[in-house]
Amino acid sequence: MIILGIDPGLQHTGWGVVSYENAHLKYLAGGVIHSNAKDTMAHRLKTLHDGLAKVIDVYKPNSIGIEEVYVNSNPRTSLKLGQARGMGFLAAANAMVDIHEYSPKEIKKGLVGTGNADKTQVDFMVKTLLPGVVMESNDMSDALAVAICHAHSLKSSLFNLKSMR
Repeated sequence: MIILGIDPGLQHTGWGVVSYENAHLKYLAGGVIHSNAKDTMAHRLKTLHDGLAKVIDVYKPNSIGIEEVYVNSNPRTSLKLGQARGMGFLAAANAMVDIHEYSPKEIKKGLVGTGNADKTQVDFMVKTLLPGVVMESNDMSDALAVAICHAHSLKSSLFNLKSMR
C-alpha cells in the first residue's frame, strides 16, 4: 500500500510518501511545495493544488492522510490554513483517492506515544521508523509523520475488520 501524508500550509505544504507492507514501512519520497507570498491567494492555492496533484499522479497513493487545522489565535491564519488543506482534499478527490484527517495530538501520540511530544521527538521517530530519510524541512518531517500515523491507523482498521469476521 502506498500512503501519502500531507502537512498543509499556505506558504509551505509538506508531503511524504511511504509504502506499507506486512507491517513494514519504507520511505519512498518527500518534499515541500512552496507558494509565493507575493502571488494572489488564488494563484497560491493553485500552486499547492497543482503540486499535490503532481505528487498524487507520480506516486499513485492508495490512501492519503492530512493534518487537521489546529485552532489558531488568529482567525485569518486559521482560514488560510483551511484553504490550503482544501487543496489537498481537492487533489485527492480529483484522483479518486480516500483522504483521512488526523489531529496534531493523534499524530504525535501515534508516533511518540504522547500527544504532547515536541517537534524534535516527532522528527527523531520519523527518522527511526524510516532509516536513511534526509529531511528537507520540518514540513516534510511532519508530512511523513502523518503518513506513518495513517499507516498505523489503516493497520488497526484492517485488524478490527478481520477480528469481526
